[in-house]
Amino acid sequence: MASHRSATTGAQHRNGRMKIAIVGSGRMGTALGTIWAKCGHDIIFSYARSDKRLAALAARLDARWADVASAVEQADAILLAVHWSRIEDVLSQTGAMTGKIVLNCCVPLDPSDSRLVLGTDRSGAEYLAEHRPEAAWVGCFNTAPSESFDAVFARRDRQQRPQSLCYGDHPEAKRQAKKLIEQVGFDPVDLGDLANARFVEPFAMVTAVLAYEQTGGPNLTYRFEKLRD
Repeated sequence: MASHRSATTGAQHRNGRMKIAIVGSGRMGTALGTIWAKCGHDIIFSYARSDKRLAALAARLDARWADVASAVEQADAILLAVHWSRIEDVLSQTGAMTGKIVLNCCVPLDPSDSRLVLGTDRSGAEYLAEHRPEAAWVGCFNTAPSESFDAVFARRDRQQRPQSLCYGDHPEAKRQAKKLIEQVGFDPVDLGDLANARFVEPFAMVTAVLAYEQTGGPNLTYRFEKLRD
């Protein structure tokens, strides 16, 4: 399937424009794709329940939509935002990912979203990197609910911003990922190597409990501070 552009008028793009494939067009992918489109990036949506949904997203944002392989091939960077139960299906469709920057926000959860199926001695991020070692993987966006992103983006010019953890083994990929994290409205916190996903993915469950199981709604962010005397 070739990529498809909506029939709406093209938007003005600023310097630093990237082609970003959104692989997984659910809540997380839609939220981040929408924000990055507003920032002037060329967004290619893929992997949804139907082509109709992808076409509607593209039309609303003057973006494009495509099958997974086409989206990945065209992209400078990829956001992987699917439920863990769909990982094998997605990887079977990506084709070669050589040299691609992949922002991974997936947490290795069981179908009920109540239990990690990998952890402490092996993370979901490491699993993905083992299966696609030719890509430059960066973990990010998996410790804040997607419901918070619009509010974070609206407050992006404030001096004190919420933080987002990121980690990976490729310095240049992390540098590019940090730019995209900052555009959403977060301050990126570099947590080091990809193996540290073993600690981040369980922490994502902490933020999920705070967001979805406690009062106040899912509009949750966090900020770490080192106190000084």
